[in-house]
Amino acid sequence: MRVSSSPPSASTVPRRWTVMRRRVAVAARDGLARARVALVPVLLASLAAGAAWFLAADVLGHPSPFFAPVSAWVALGFSANRRPRRVGELAVGVAVGVLLGDLLVHLIGAGALQVGLVLAVAALVARVVDRGDLLATQAGVQAIVIVGLPAAQVGSAVTRWTDALVGGAVALVVAALSPQDPRREVHALAGESCSALAQVLRLTGHGLREADAGEVEEALLRGRTSGPALDRWRSVAQDARHAARVSASHRRRLPELARLLASAVAVDRAMRTARVVARRAQLVVGTPALDPLPELLEDLADGVDRLGRALSSGADTAVAREHLRSVAGGMDPYRVDSADLQAQGLVLLLRSVVVDLLEAADEEPGPARAALPTI
Repeated sequence: MRVSSSPPSASTVPRRWTVMRRRVAVAARDGLARARVALVPVLLASLAAGAAWFLAADVLGHPSPFFAPVSAWVALGFSANRRPRRVGELAVGVAVGVLLGDLLVHLIGAGALQVGLVLAVAALVARVVDRGDLLATQAGVQAIVIVGLPAAQVGSAVTRWTDALVGGAVALVVAALSPQDPRREVHALAGESCSALAQVLRLTGHGLREADAGEVEEALLRGRTSGPALDRWRSVAQDARHAARVSASHRRRLPELARLLASAVAVDRAMRTARVVARRAQLVVGTPALDPLPELLEDLADGVDRLGRALSSGADTAVAREHLRSVAGGMDPYRVDSADLQAQGLVLLLRSVVVDLLEAADEEPGPARAALPTI
C-alpha cells in the first residue's frame, strides 16, 4: 500500500523560507565578524608570502620558488597567534619535510609505499628535533607534497630546501616585529563571545514580549553558531598563558590571563544554558502574563554587554558585577504572572545563567549564588 505524502500547506512554505533567510543572515553576520578579526593577520601573512617569493626568485635567482611563500604562509597562518616558538615550529617543520622528502624521493622514488614511508620518517625525525606537534605535522605534510606532486619540484633539492628556509625566516621576522601582547586576541574574543550571548538573551526576551516566534528562533540559531568563538576564546587564552609563562616581559600578565580563561569557561556554561532557554521559550511564545520574564532577559543582556566591554578592554568588571547582582535579585520564578510551569522553569534556568555570568565577572561562587532570592 502506497502512502502519499501531502504537500506542505500554504502557511508552512513561507515559514520555511523565513527560517532559511534567518539562518543565512546569521551565518553571514558571523562570517563577516570572523573576517574582520582575521583581516590584519591575513594581510601580514600574505605580504610575508610575497616577500619570501621576491627574496627567493629575484634576490637568490631561484626559478619558481614554490616553497618560499608556502613556508611563510604556513608558519604565520591567519590568526593573531604569532608567538615566535609556534612560528618557528611550523617553519622548521616545513623545512624538515622538504629536505627529507627530496632525499628519500632521490633514493627510493615516488609511489604509494614511498608516500607512507616518507611520512613516517619525516614525522619521527621531527619528533626527535622538537616535541611540538606542529613541527611533526608540517614536516609530514611537506614531505607528502614533495613525493606526491613532482610537478612542483622545480630546481634542485638544495634550492627547494633553501626556499623553505627563506619563507620560514621571513615568517619569523614578521612574528618578531608584530605586537606580541598575549592578551590582545583574548580580549577581542571575549568581547565577541559576550556580544553573541547578549544577542541570544535580548532576542529571546524581545520575542517573548512581542509574541514573535521568529525572534526566539533566531536567538536559538545565534546560540548554536556561537560555539566556535567560545571554543577559540578558551583555546587562545590557554595558549596566551603558556606564552606568558616563558616571557619575562609578559609574566606579570598571568593573573589577568587566568581570570580571562576562567571567564571563558563561565561564559561558555552561560551560553549553553541560554540556548536551552531559547529552545524552551518557543513553547511559551504568545502566552499571556509572562512578565517580568522578558524584562529579566533584556536586563541580563545589558549586563552581558557591560561584561563584554570590560573583558574586551581589560577594565574592571565591578560595574558589570553590580548590574548582574541587581538582575539576580529579581530571579524569583514565583514573580512570573503566568501559572505556566514552562515560564517559571525559564526563570529557574536563568538563575543558572546569572550565577555563571557573575563568576565570569570575578565573583566567587558562594556570593554569586547568594545574590539569588531564596525559593
